[in-house]
Amino acid sequence: MAAAIRIRAVAAGARLSVLNCGLGITTRGLCSQPVSVKERIDNKRHAALLGGGQRRIDAQHKRGKLTARERISLLLDPGSFMESDMFVEHRCADFGMAADKNKFPGDSVVTGRGRINGRLVYVFSQDFTVFGGSLSGAHAQKICKIMDQAITVGAPVIGLNDSGGARIQEGVESLAGYADIFLDTSYLFITGPEVVKSVTNEDVTQEQLGGAKTHTTVSGVAHRAFDNDVDALCNLREFFNFLPLSSQDPAPIRECHDPSDRLVPELDTVVPLESSKAYNMLDIIHAVIDEREFFEIMPSYAKNIVVGFARMNGRTVGIVGNQPNVASGCLDINSSVKGARFVRFCDAFNIPLITFVDVPGFLPGTAQEYGGIIRHGAKLLYAFAEATVPKITVITRKAYGGAYDVMSSKHLLGDTNYAWPTAEIAVMGAKGAVEIIFKGHQDVEAAQAEYVEKFANPFPAAVRGFVDDIIQPSSTRARICCDLEVLASKKVHRPWRKHANIPL
Repeated sequence: MAAAIRIRAVAAGARLSVLNCGLGITTRGLCSQPVSVKERIDNKRHAALLGGGQRRIDAQHKRGKLTARERISLLLDPGSFMESDMFVEHRCADFGMAADKNKFPGDSVVTGRGRINGRLVYVFSQDFTVFGGSLSGAHAQKICKIMDQAITVGAPVIGLNDSGGARIQEGVESLAGYADIFLDTSYLFITGPEVVKSVTNEDVTQEQLGGAKTHTTVSGVAHRAFDNDVDALCNLREFFNFLPLSSQDPAPIRECHDPSDRLVPELDTVVPLESSKAYNMLDIIHAVIDEREFFEIMPSYAKNIVVGFARMNGRTVGIVGNQPNVASGCLDINSSVKGARFVRFCDAFNIPLITFVDVPGFLPGTAQEYGGIIRHGAKLLYAFAEATVPKITVITRKAYGGAYDVMSSKHLLGDTNYAWPTAEIAVMGAKGAVEIIFKGHQDVEAAQAEYVEKFANPFPAAVRGFVDDIIQPSSTRARICCDLEVLASKKVHRPWRKHANIPL
């Protein structure tokens, strides 16, 4: 299945009613037409609503999957779906495809527009009951049409993929359809297990090669996995609420009942006194944001960095944070790419960035060096430096070496940079530094204490203006909300250029 969301089972009690908005026949409008034409129109509409037929719909349900129309019904606000191109059929005449039994109104995709919480969105949903949802020339044409319409009015497009791939009977035309729709994309399979076996002699199952666990924990192709269609679509509605309709719109703002000046006393003790002891960065994030509502992106991949969407005083923000619970929060190849992708997404859609820093450095080792950690780490540095949205950074504990620079430091044009009293901003940790500086020194403990006094605290950075203030942790939410209000009118003018040259 060519899908970004892995579906496992169907939940009971789902809203499965098929919307008929806009499908009703107005007798007055057709009264001048022959009765046979009206009946033909009614029959075509009825056939389109059934897709590949009741038998295939039942088979879809037995596999624990919703149909294309059921997914749209669950995703969009009730009564808001306006379907387009319901009468479009494929144009293939080879291999018996011209027979009436192989003609399905709408072909293998349902397209149109609707609303999610009152906000306009265009949608296409591939219909697996019609030729396995395979992409034909007509199928691609329908999708391209709504994409063009969405660009015209500045609205997003949501694609619900459930397809076996290109339609073999149409040959090169179906492949051209993919080129028309996608400039760059990922599939759950590039080649299936049978092809892998024949080429590399590897035995691998479909789940191992391209299952939900593989793509959300190992490859990073998929951002999240859900138990079933219903769970996925409900989460998609929630995710949509965080985003602007287009890159021309500001970050969404909704009414907030969580006071912007709320103090968070538990933050004063969340960071352990021992610098080597771990804690959960999510505890800080949940405590600071509005009503503890955090939509995490890629939660199972590169867990040493946390990214996701939240709100501060009702305003959508992007959150980036090192995770001390995993690999001490070190940056590695995967976490750098994950963070860079998220930062660039936020910058593209005018979403302010809030960064929580506790990073002891880049992960050492030959695997990282051979894998190109310098190049991949530079992606995160570049993303933060390039971003022109409001950037607020809070250093909670460690900020060592080059990793400190990378994590939205003042040197990368951070707008407001704070440090907690527990912050340690230095080239490296005290123990490692002492072993180098005071090699062979008789009193190692005294030397280490001297280093801590001079560097392992927020004052050296504050003296040099690298942090704007050393704040009490409990005041973090109030300070960030205040800064976001000030930075709402931020404007940065950059010289024109064809495109950026990020180190890919």
